[in-house]
Amino acid sequence: MSPAVHEFLVRLKALFLRRRMDREMADELAFHHAMLRDKLLRQGIAPGEIDIAALRRFGRSAKWHERLRELWQFRRFENLLRDLSYAARVLRKSPGFTLVAILTLALGVGANTTVFSVINGLLLRPLPVPESQQLVVLGTADTSQDVNYSLSEPLFRGLEHRRAVFSDVFSFYESSMQVKGNNGNQGVAGQMVSGDFFPALRTPPLLGRTLSPADDAKGGNPAGFGVVISDGFWRRWFHRAPNVVGQKLEIDNTPFTVVGVMPKRFIGADALDRPDLFVPLSAEPAMQGTRSLTAAGQHAWWLTVMARMKPGATLAQAGADVAASSSAVLHEMIPDADWVAERERRHFRFTAEPGSTGFTYVRQYFSKPLLAVFAMCGGILLLACLNLASLLMARGAARQKELATRLAMGATRRRLIQQLMVETILIALTGTAAGLAFAPLVGQSLSLALLGGQFETHLDTSLDLHVFAFAALAASVAALLIGFVPAVRATSGDLNEQMKHGQHTTLAYERRALLPRVIMGAEVALAVILVVGAGLLATSLLRLYRSGTGFDPRGVDNIGFSMDQQPLNGDALIDFYRQVGEGLRQQPGIKNVSFATLLPFGHTTWDGYFAGPTGNIALLNRMSVAPEYFQTMRIPLRQGRDFAWNDIPSSGWKVILNEAAAKALIPDGDAIGRFVADTDGKIKKRYEVIGIARDAKFDDIRGPAPPMAYYPMSQDDWGQSRSYYAVVRTDGPSTTLAVAAHALAAQILPDVPMPTVMSSEEMIRDAMSSERMMALLSVFFALCALVVTAIGLYGTLAYSTARRTSEIGIRMALGARRTQVARMVFLQNTVVAAAGAGAGAVAALLASRALASFLYGTSTRDPWVFAGSILALTLFASAASLLPAIRAAAIEPMKAIRCE
Repeated sequence: MSPAVHEFLVRLKALFLRRRMDREMADELAFHHAMLRDKLLRQGIAPGEIDIAALRRFGRSAKWHERLRELWQFRRFENLLRDLSYAARVLRKSPGFTLVAILTLALGVGANTTVFSVINGLLLRPLPVPESQQLVVLGTADTSQDVNYSLSEPLFRGLEHRRAVFSDVFSFYESSMQVKGNNGNQGVAGQMVSGDFFPALRTPPLLGRTLSPADDAKGGNPAGFGVVISDGFWRRWFHRAPNVVGQKLEIDNTPFTVVGVMPKRFIGADALDRPDLFVPLSAEPAMQGTRSLTAAGQHAWWLTVMARMKPGATLAQAGADVAASSSAVLHEMIPDADWVAERERRHFRFTAEPGSTGFTYVRQYFSKPLLAVFAMCGGILLLACLNLASLLMARGAARQKELATRLAMGATRRRLIQQLMVETILIALTGTAAGLAFAPLVGQSLSLALLGGQFETHLDTSLDLHVFAFAALAASVAALLIGFVPAVRATSGDLNEQMKHGQHTTLAYERRALLPRVIMGAEVALAVILVVGAGLLATSLLRLYRSGTGFDPRGVDNIGFSMDQQPLNGDALIDFYRQVGEGLRQQPGIKNVSFATLLPFGHTTWDGYFAGPTGNIALLNRMSVAPEYFQTMRIPLRQGRDFAWNDIPSSGWKVILNEAAAKALIPDGDAIGRFVADTDGKIKKRYEVIGIARDAKFDDIRGPAPPMAYYPMSQDDWGQSRSYYAVVRTDGPSTTLAVAAHALAAQILPDVPMPTVMSSEEMIRDAMSSERMMALLSVFFALCALVVTAIGLYGTLAYSTARRTSEIGIRMALGARRTQVARMVFLQNTVVAAAGAGAGAVAALLASRALASFLYGTSTRDPWVFAGSILALTLFASAASLLPAIRAAAIEPMKAIRCE
């Protein structure tokens, strides 16, 4: 064994067996001391002088013990342990400062970690599949430069077998499926997937097999349609029966056979979707019948398409390959030459983007708000660091005499800086741990507020390696920002003068130093920026609420019926809804009942081009509604009449336009009684305008009300069972509406699934989820910024005032009045706060431009917001400065003079 290895092993042994090695060393030193005594006796030294002679020759045993201990210990590690122990004792002796420091840092690091955990779950966390970095998302683009991530079935099939750089090309489509059970049909989350879906995701099944390209062949597998189920569905539906493979399921009135069960960790290719059923894409025509999206060809853009690159292929190669194949796919798969020519004129092309995190449309809506909130969190962390740096600087100035004494006794400046930094690191670690403890719970609450309750249980905000790495980085940066400058400053200066004159010299030094005031000024300026941002976002949200929607959502509940797979069509379906509506009207607390195909802010639209009587063309949103819809929604009819149940096709096609649609199609006069045409290059139907309704917002709460065309439900010619929402206005609680509606529907159709109930007010809140989340969090962060700034101003001034006790006593002994002393101390913070507020207002004017895209009806230079923000900061700064000023004025002169 080499000497170096032996030395390392001895030192390693000493870490765990220190007491044993100390005893062995003490025994060995005692043995050498005894041998020396015997030697001295043999040399003729008198017994009474043996101890003195042995001490003169051998020295003290404790000194040798300490020198020998240094040989078998990790000196730097031992020093670090001593520093940690000393730092813990120092912080324990200052519980007020320690608690404020830890809570301040926990707020800064915790807020950043929480938001990062949501960003990580939504944008960064890779799919739990092997080699997810090889996945890409395919889309289309044209001259509009906007990427479309939905493809039609022919375009997907055209890409599916192009394998120059891809080993697998697959698609999927999220769908709510109805599974027939013992108690009728039940809604189950599912996905239609292509043949390469499971081979590309490379996750073996728990039982059975996965779907293959043979299952996705046109017309389906000759053996019948297979379905792969999730572990959760296996548990709920089959009670984990081991013979589940081969069991039959009826999904959307189509027979399927269970061919496999996926493990619990498998979530598919959408990070926020948790499908229980995976059916082959080739089954879609059989499941959907006349409403088949596959049959719609290039006109239905509904599939999300991804691919797995071959080993060694790059994203650039994938993008170049699919772009080069764009024209070939169009000509090969689309028979409509005019359609193809129009796409080529607009420079249609395929695109490829990284797909390691899968794909979800939610990212397009919430990535920018999340990054904006993350920037606010960075401001909070920086503010917390500035606050603690100023407090540590003031605290270090108060300890300069202690530090000077330790330097005089032999400690090096580097050693003292290390010890002070260890105190800071201990604060940073404790604060980070406190922030991490609450991050998962707060992150889940944030996802609930952000996603409006739709995906909150599916967004994984748990702590993983990415989150821990981010927290460690935040803690390290915070410790460096907080501790290094105060530690260097606390150990600098004329230490002899500090030891000789105490705090008088320190005070003179501090007065000459601008750094503490600059830091406090920067803290105030940053607080102004955060408060102004919060004020702008809160004002924008308030104005968005006040802008109105054009209808009254209070007391309106929407009962969703899943009728797509029920055997009712035409008049029979209309009679079903009429009977359900009559039954609902008899329920207590029901004021109005109507029906509609679509819901405002339900993330679904149906539009088409219309031609007015004079040839005006306009794109209108369309929806079918039952009589009393406008009364139920409190949308006034400006002209004309409402629909009636006797508005049937034989009586002529009818339509009600809103004001925007009437103005676009018939700008030259009264629209009642005139005709508009549904057109898409050729006239399909002519509708008589029987009413004009007030404009109401439908899909974008921030924008103007879109042009709307309302059809009568009794003229709906969709051709197959269609799901409507019962729109119900109540004047009381609606907790039993779903049960009552299901009971009424089950009397006619026993297999109808349990309907869902959605409040219109909740849907509006969901439509404002990103604005509401940003406003609420920014207001919370602004309040935190005000409190943290107030704590920093108070703590710095309190330390400064305590160190000026004798000076204040002398001033008062020489005749200074208490009010003069209070004003002197109060102005010390006021000047810093005023300078910081001025600089912050200028910086806020520049920074507020970044919020322009998030504001509604609010200028980034709103004077009331700026004035209110500066006023709020002034009040907090004054409150923080008042107490130290009052305490300074209460000092007794004689006690103050003797304090040194």
